[in-house]
Amino acid sequence: MADKKLVEQITPMEEDFAQWYTDVVKKAELCDYSSVKGFMVIRPAGYALWENYMKVLDQKFKETGVQNVAMPMLIPESLLQKEKDHVEGFAPEVAWVTEGGAKKLEERMCVRPTSETLFCDYFSKVVKSYRDLPQVLNQWVSVVRWEKTTRPFLRTREFLWQEGHTVHATLEEAEERTKQMLNIYADFTEEYLAIPVVRGQKTDKEKFAGAVATYTIEALMHDGQALQCGTSHNFGSDFAKAFDVQFLDKDNKLKPVYETSWGYTTRMIGALIMVHGDDSGLKLPPKIAPVQINIVPIQQKKEGVLDKAYELKSKLIESGFRVKVDDSDKSPGFKFADSEVRGIPLRIEVGPKDIEQGHAVLVRRDTREKIQVSFENLETETAKVLESIQNDMFQAAKKFLEEHTSSATNMDELVEIVNTKRGFVKAMWCGCRECEDKLKEMSGITSRCIPFNQEQISDTCVVCGKPATKMVYWGRAY
Repeated sequence: MADKKLVEQITPMEEDFAQWYTDVVKKAELCDYSSVKGFMVIRPAGYALWENYMKVLDQKFKETGVQNVAMPMLIPESLLQKEKDHVEGFAPEVAWVTEGGAKKLEERMCVRPTSETLFCDYFSKVVKSYRDLPQVLNQWVSVVRWEKTTRPFLRTREFLWQEGHTVHATLEEAEERTKQMLNIYADFTEEYLAIPVVRGQKTDKEKFAGAVATYTIEALMHDGQALQCGTSHNFGSDFAKAFDVQFLDKDNKLKPVYETSWGYTTRMIGALIMVHGDDSGLKLPPKIAPVQINIVPIQQKKEGVLDKAYELKSKLIESGFRVKVDDSDKSPGFKFADSEVRGIPLRIEVGPKDIEQGHAVLVRRDTREKIQVSFENLETETAKVLESIQNDMFQAAKKFLEEHTSSATNMDELVEIVNTKRGFVKAMWCGCRECEDKLKEMSGITSRCIPFNQEQISDTCVVCGKPATKMVYWGRAY
């Protein structure tokens, strides 16, 4: 009865997706609410996921020459005001510090919502010559944005992320770095999180405040809403001019640098839940799962059962797997359900009969398929099964994305699709801001990105009927 109740405590996603999501977050013990409204406590299971994100991404960054730094948490108001578009974009979300100890500060300090201004201030001091370029820096920190409505991982007033900031001698170098980092995000999201993404550029309306161009990867959640998964921005030289970041070039002339910025956040834990989860809880892709294998001893009080479970654990750990043994005093049924809620990719069951017959039973979290494997072949077969789970989870998500991406050639068709289907809509656009605004007003959707892989859906804009210049992915989004 306890086993059934554990799963029943998760609201079915088709009944109430938002509640399902909250239930999974709490039952899987990923995070909890804190005493500070809009701020979350990331629990060990959630932080272990973020640690794996950081470990992989940090290595990928460093392979391209990125170095890590740490900038201050507070930004003086005068520094923030230097870039007009940037400060206007963040003004509604800024948290201010006005007192230090018992004294009122002479100048308000902003708790960083992002750190472009701090990095620019730093670059203005260290960049003097072309020999000082490029500067390719990153920091792993938390930022604060005073959001009106919050949801665990997806939108909280404080969240964890990495923010990369670089400066270059030419616009071409900056553009190359901007796209390079976006592709690192896209490859990581697909290869490790098993989440297929659409790579493209944001429209001018949706781009980052102060950027010349913003590139994005967009994914589709199970409820048909889009999620912006990672962004990379080319700032051109606007920030450099505002902060007087210039260098003496080889031709002995002073020139402004060209800047980029790029970020990936803990909202991608939310993406993992909403793309792969089901009514029993999480489903974690093996490459990113903190625990890949959960060994559940059956009739563990019988002689030799726990010893065998620990022996299998040692063998699997030696082969490079992340393994735990659930030796709690709960029933096997409870342990099975708990393993499913937590999304552990593979469960290994071993009991007296299995030991007698020289095999264990492998149970996949994604399909619940049971596979009998001899103890001698356990490491080899486990590796094959985990690889299959990783690939199958990506293919299932890719199939969902394809099946929930529609095309529209006129406004009536688009509105009909939006009202009757969930997912992305591909449609042509003339590039006019008025048409983009009108589309949101009439259908409630926004432009998600102008994909790098362009298709010719029709010759005319879906809104005004004038000649189209770009195909755009549209949709409702988090």
